[in-house]
Amino acid sequence: MKKILLSASVIMAIGLTSCKSHKTHSTIQKEEKMEISNKEKVIALLKSIETGAHEPASYINPNKYIQHNLGVADGLAGFGALLQQLPPNSAKVNTVRAFEDGDFVFTQTDYNFFGPKIGFDIFRFEKGLIVEHWDNLQEKPANPNPSGHTMVDGTTEVTDIDKTEENKTLVSNFVNDILVNGNMEKLAGYFDGDNYIQHNPQIADGLSGLGNALKYMASQGITMKFDKVHRVLGKGNFVLTISEGSFGGKHTSYYDLFRVENGKIAEHWDVMETIAPKNEWKNNNGKF
Repeated sequence: MKKILLSASVIMAIGLTSCKSHKTHSTIQKEEKMEISNKEKVIALLKSIETGAHEPASYINPNKYIQHNLGVADGLAGFGALLQQLPPNSAKVNTVRAFEDGDFVFTQTDYNFFGPKIGFDIFRFEKGLIVEHWDNLQEKPANPNPSGHTMVDGTTEVTDIDKTEENKTLVSNFVNDILVNGNMEKLAGYFDGDNYIQHNPQIADGLSGLGNALKYMASQGITMKFDKVHRVLGKGNFVLTISEGSFGGKHTSYYDLFRVENGKIAEHWDVMETIAPKNEWKNNNGKF
């Protein structure tokens, strides 16, 4: 998470992990019974940025942690170096939405981390431990969008679990048809008329709001381009797409969260982040 994820005592994760081999059989059995879900581990880990709790750091594999936040080095050492720069007691973390899709957990969080930000984080697990992390962050605007919505309010309830794959396909087709390939003649088919709740800080509700925003950007010579969808994750009625493109001529990472209702896109949240030039990267894993 850019920003990032561990308490000031990240180093304790290594010690906590190594100590497991010395525990009694009965202790291990008790811990197994108390095992929490990967989603709960991620929520606790994110909150530890604010609280300084030690144990959540043990949810990260101390020997393998691949970092895709380009401003942070790989592994626990990279996190520790970043946390040393954080003013004491300044961080606030409120994870608004969290979802689990196979070995992946993805979250949407309202942060105060070196300033107010809204972020999406993705974590990949192997054998119950986090081994990889991606994120996208954007500065939090002071005011709601033209329709009065913030970047994180709106529906949170997960429904239609049995339609997860169907909804992932719908959203993937939408992003590729409309945003990547520009087949605007297909646009109306993805929506229930003008019923569309928008959380982008600059755009009003409805297809009409989206159209007005695109016209305004065109009049100002601002281009928004999606080149490739790298990943699609989902749970029930929520689907997250991770895409690469450009905004205003700058290399950009797009994270878009959609809520699907009755086979149509009903609500949208997003975070855009300019990708730093390669000579500024602190790891070689790439943004995606």
